[in-house]
Order: sequence, then structure tokens, then C-alpha cells
Amino acid sequence: MTSTSHNTATTLRQVLGLPVIVAALGYFVDIYDLVLFSIVRVPSLKGIGLAGQELIDQGVFLLNMQMAGMLLGGILWGILGDRKGRLKIMFGSIFIYSMANLANASVHSIEAYALLRLLAGVGLAGELGAGITLVSEVLHRSIRGYGTMIVATVGVSGAILANFVAKQFDWRTAFIIGGILGLMLLMLRLSVAESGMFKGMESRSMSKGNFLALFTSRDRFGRFLHSILIGLPSWFVVGVLITFSPEFAKVLNVQGAVNAGNAVMYCYLGLVAGDLASGVLSQVLKSRKKVVLLFLLITVAAVAVYFAAAGVSAGVFYAICCLLGFGIGYWAIFVTVAAEQFGTNLRATVATSVPNFVRGMTIPITMLFQVARKSLGIETGAIVVGVLTLVIALFSLSRLQETFHKDLDYFEEFI
Repeated sequence: MTSTSHNTATTLRQVLGLPVIVAALGYFVDIYDLVLFSIVRVPSLKGIGLAGQELIDQGVFLLNMQMAGMLLGGILWGILGDRKGRLKIMFGSIFIYSMANLANASVHSIEAYALLRLLAGVGLAGELGAGITLVSEVLHRSIRGYGTMIVATVGVSGAILANFVAKQFDWRTAFIIGGILGLMLLMLRLSVAESGMFKGMESRSMSKGNFLALFTSRDRFGRFLHSILIGLPSWFVVGVLITFSPEFAKVLNVQGAVNAGNAVMYCYLGLVAGDLASGVLSQVLKSRKKVVLLFLLITVAAVAVYFAAAGVSAGVFYAICCLLGFGIGYWAIFVTVAAEQFGTNLRATVATSVPNFVRGMTIPITMLFQVARKSLGIETGAIVVGVLTLVIALFSLSRLQETFHKDLDYFEEFI
């Protein structure tokens, strides 16, 4: 065997190792649940006796409860990840999620449903950040981009399974399947070893997982804030353009019926391809920032195509949704950038809270869209909000340092 083939085989073994696979499956379950709730919202609420306007009002309430849980969990698991270890939060988060989903299959009141969505949100919040942190620390810097690429690509495909399960099974069974998937993943995690970087820090006397430290230094706060803001266009696309795709299709006079569930599926198919492409490109170009810039520009082009699609067929409209998904397919790179911006004693805190803060930005983005829609119309209002999120993301990207070659074995100094 030649030296090159030996190195390639070694790289493949590391990139396809158990830590990467386990982290990828954790994100898979995360996306499965997020998409599943959106799909089964109406039948599940009808199943507990709701009808009419309550399907929308209580649906928004439940979604906000789940998002609140993810925001709380993003902070909680991040802090615990830096203080207790990456693996411990991966165990705890998936256990809470699994129990919440299994119980969710038995709800008969909106109060119980809301509590369990809150708990499921808290549980899910730890999955992506902990996985990206672990993968970033166990893989050499020259190949860690491939590892995070696999995490995102496998993870986002959870949306495809959710769509299939929701169509084939009753909503209660769909939640049970999610809970069982979580418990199976919990068993698999028993074989994963803790990050060596965390072990090296564990016995040292220093501040770990100090969330408030992100706000006590202008430099740290800047890195944290800009890491969040480069992800804004992702949730403008998902929270506005895809979620309200049937309404936009009517305004654009799209020929044929457009279903939000199908729009979500095609968007996530694009996301799978985008995450794969952005991960490979970051390794080829040896740069995170260049790839994020490229995909932000693709998103700009895709949004322009979306609003220029007047009179197209439903099939072409779904293809544009797929293109939008591809454009925002820098999600793994975005979380990797956040993880690489900070030292080992704050890395899990940042990598876990940043994606959940971005998800939480869906609320102000959709609220701003509602205000803009009423005064400017649905099309112009969306364009204004979209331009704002893209400009902010591009500015924030310019403020972040390139981290591709960065050695992550260091600590944040607190004064």
C-alpha cells in the first residue's frame, strides 16, 4: 500500500469513526423532531379535540414553547458541556428528549402537550453543539471539516424520515418512533470516548462554561454575536419563505397547488446537498469564511429567483425551494466556525448556544415580517426582511477570523 493510500484510509477511518457517526445521528434525531412537529401539528391538535382558529393559535403556542426549551437548553447544556464533559450532555440531552417524546404520544390536553414540547426542546438543544464540539476536538484540524460535514449531512436528512413517518403512521406513533430512536442512540453513545482536550482541562483550576464571560469582554462578545448573526439568513429562508410558501405561491401566481410540507421536504433535500458541498469546499479551499461567503451569495441569488418566479409551475417552485435549501447549506460550517472561535473552556457553551440562539431568532424575524407585510405587502415585506438578514450576515462574516488552520487546544483567559 502506498503512503498516499495509507493516509487516505486512515483519514476515512477517523472521519467515519464512532464519535462522528454518533454526533451525526444525534443531529438526525434533532431535525427529525423539529420537522415532525411542524408536519403533525394539525392532526395532533385535532386529536386532542381542538378545531378552527385554535389549530393556528395553539400551534404557534406549542412551537414557541419548543423554541423556548431550545433556548434554555442551549445555555444549560453548553455550560454543563464545558464543566462536566461533552459526552455527559450528549447522554443527558438525548435521554430527556426521548422520555418527552414517548410521553408526548399519550397527551390529551394542550397543557401537557406544551410542557412536553418544552422538555423536548430542552433535550434537543444539546445535540448539534455537543456533537460539533466533540468532533472538532477529536479530529485533526486538517480533516475536522469533513467530520462536521458528515454530522450536518446525515443530520439534515432526518427531515426526510420525518416526512415519511408522518405520512405512514398516526401522529402518536410518529412521536413514539422519535423516542425509540433517541433511546437507541443513547445505547450507542456508551461506546464513545470523551474528548482528549476536555480531559486535559478537567483537572485544571480555571473558569469553565462561564456563560456570563461572553458578555464581560468586548472581544468575546463580538465573536459570540457575529457567530450568531452569520446564521440569520437560514431561518429567514425556513421561517418565512418556506413556512409561508403557499401564500407566496398565490401572490406569485404559481400554477398548481403548493403544499408547505412538500416545500419543507425539498428545502431540506437542498440542505443535505448544500451541507455536503460546503463541507467539501471548506477542505478544498482550506477556508471557512470563503465558503460561508459563497453560500450567502448563493442564497442571495436563490431569494432573487424565488421572487422572480411569477407564473411558474409548482414543480419549478419546489425546485427553487431546493435551491434555497442548498444556499443555506452552510449550517455545519457556521456551527464549526462558532466552535473554532473559542477556547476549550468555553467551546461547548458557544457551540451549543449559538445554533439555538439562531433558531430563536426565528421569532423576531417572523414578527418583523408580519409588521412589514401589513405595511408593504407580503412580497415586498419579505424582500425587506431578507435583505436585512443577508446584509447583517455578510457584515458579521467580515468581522470573524478565519479558523480553518486554528489549533483548538487552548483556553480563554478571563481577567
